[in-house]
Amino acid sequence: MSPKTYPETYDVIVVGGGPAGATAAQALAAGGRSTLLLDREGRIKPCGGAIPTRAIRDFAIPPDQIVARAHAARVIAPSGHQVEMDIGDLGYVGMVDRDRFDPFLRERAEAAGAVRVTGTFKHLEHARDGRVAVTLADKDRGGETRVVTARVVIGADGANSAVRRAVFGPEKKPPYVFAYHEIVETPEAPDPELFRADRCDVVYDGRISPDFYGWVFPHGKHSSIGTGSAVKGHSLKTATRDLRAAAGLAEARTVREEGAPLPLKPMRRWDDGKNVVLVGDAAGVVAPCSGEGIYYAMLSGEIAAQEVSEMLVTGATKPLKRVRKRFMREHGRVFFALGIMQAIWYGSDKRREQFVRMCADPDVQRLTWEAYLDKKLVRREPMAHLRVAMKDIQQLIGFPARG
Repeated sequence: MSPKTYPETYDVIVVGGGPAGATAAQALAAGGRSTLLLDREGRIKPCGGAIPTRAIRDFAIPPDQIVARAHAARVIAPSGHQVEMDIGDLGYVGMVDRDRFDPFLRERAEAAGAVRVTGTFKHLEHARDGRVAVTLADKDRGGETRVVTARVVIGADGANSAVRRAVFGPEKKPPYVFAYHEIVETPEAPDPELFRADRCDVVYDGRISPDFYGWVFPHGKHSSIGTGSAVKGHSLKTATRDLRAAAGLAEARTVREEGAPLPLKPMRRWDDGKNVVLVGDAAGVVAPCSGEGIYYAMLSGEIAAQEVSEMLVTGATKPLKRVRKRFMREHGRVFFALGIMQAIWYGSDKRREQFVRMCADPDVQRLTWEAYLDKKLVRREPMAHLRVAMKDIQQLIGFPARG
């Protein structure tokens, strides 16, 4: 079979075919923009795979991609104290397998008209005519070096983004934790006291992570067990082994192991003011405290496609700046609040213990699930917010919360 041939010039080149890049490429191609989607393939990001119902609705995720539905979360403190957080009538958390989900998104982009190329981004140069020349290594042609040009480049190539380094230099990057997980086969009859196929377990324990958390997430036939930390010397593999044992999954067959950096704060700037813009992990759009990234990645890709389309029509560069502005206008306050939560509650096991106990409060649970599932700050219950704030303060200063 002869290697794929493709044009040498496009409206847009999207580098990276994860949720952010594939979503951007699909939207651009569906809008009639000639689009090249460049992806290395074969690499699966370590990810718990949780997506809120808003993501399923907004991005038309089909039921066959949802491998499990979680109707509750269990948070576990260093002492072993546990709090169940049932979603109730609010819906469910959808679970996806990234080894199936990401290829599905790339195939959907190709079906919309994007040209898919398997290869590696090497570097880019700004041409005098205002276009961008991208050098890539074409895997389908044995790594042959090729140059393709476009009016705009979208960098969606992950936390270690080569596009970001090419535009902003190696020193410009968001803060990270390093995430590691193991995908294992779910036992046919697990101990329900240790593991449930409809519940996500989140472990706040300095032995598992001194600055983040550990997770045990059901994926139907498989399960994801992992943790993350920015502390050098902390053994993520040892912590994951302990998580597996605690969940009764120590003897489960390991399907694969994955590790990668996980950014926890949006970059201050996503565009170069000319014709390159970052999205997804490359732009740092992973929520602090929770580490959630799939929905935010897809949203950033969608916004980028809309603004890039306008730029292609008008020739102005202002739409590139609006990608970050629009994203932060909708979610910046949530990211700020989650960053404060991580700084406060993840600092010591004493604080983690307090945090887990606070999660037993019905107001906390209701507001948490409403905000997570619909991705909006809940405003309809101001008294509930006030009660949560007061209990938060009481936990911090050591007074027992009432009622």
